[in-house]
This record gives sequence, structure tokens and C-alpha cells, in this order.
Amino acid sequence: MLNISTDELFSFFQKHLICESLTKKEVGRLIHYLQDKTYAGDEVISDAGEVGESLAFIAKGKVLFTGTDMEHTNVGKQGAGTLIGEMSFFDRKPRNLRMTAGKKGVKLFVLTRPMYERLKIEESFIAVNILENAIVSLDDLVRNMGDDISALGHYVHGFGKR
Repeated sequence: MLNISTDELFSFFQKHLICESLTKKEVGRLIHYLQDKTYAGDEVISDAGEVGESLAFIAKGKVLFTGTDMEHTNVGKQGAGTLIGEMSFFDRKPRNLRMTAGKKGVKLFVLTRPMYERLKIEESFIAVNILENAIVSLDDLVRNMGDDISALGHYVHGFGKR
């Protein structure tokens, strides 16, 4: 269970537009399914090749995503109020990237697979809200990736390139 009050979690969700259709009472029930998890600066949260057994909301700090090359090239980051780990969690395929806590560390609200399975049965409305939040998160990822690919294409084929 989280070490946070219902009011605090509800405010966090409202501020970051996470599951915003949940009532305060429903958020209070969700608390029992989530866990606090804290990682120190630069600590690996999950590695490429692992299958996600949880997803998490970033409560504080940043999560860095790095490639699997020798230099562990930074390919992205997410901050407070965003969902991480949802892709591998739902498709059960190995992660493509390593997730690492930012320099100042990170605090997560984690939903494990067993607790999600319970949530689907015991609190289906809440589970659907989390699933919808994951869909929006993945949609954001795809849209941002499209913008990045477009910018890269402009850079490669743009001005000064013959």
C-alpha cells in the first residue's frame, strides 16, 4: 500500500490528468493496490530484455530511457505524472530500453501484475481507467516519436544536404 493519503493521491491524479474520472473514494480504494518504490540517482529500474511485471506512475523525479549500445545512449525521459512500463506490461514482450532513475532519484507508484489482475476483478471501473491512461500514454509516445522522426528526416534531407 502507498504511504500517501487519499487526498494527496487524488490531487496528484487531478494535477497530472491521470484517471481523472475517478472519484476521491475510488482513488482511496486504488491506494491498496499500489506500492511506493524509490530509486537512487542513476539506479536501474528495469533493463532491456526484461518483460514488464509492473507499470508505474512517476510521483517525483525523472526516468531516463537508454539504448542497449555500449554507451547507453539516452533516447528519452519522462517526469512526474507520467506512466512508465505500460508497453511491456500489456504486451508481455521484452523491453527495448533500459529505464534508469534520473540524477536526483525517482519515486514511483507501482502497480504489479498480480495486483492489476485483482484490480480487474475487484474494481473493474478503476482497472479500465488505468488501461485508458495507458492507451493515452502510448498514444503520446507514438505521436512524439512521429515528431522526432519528422525532425530527423528534415535534418538528414533538409537544408544544405544534397
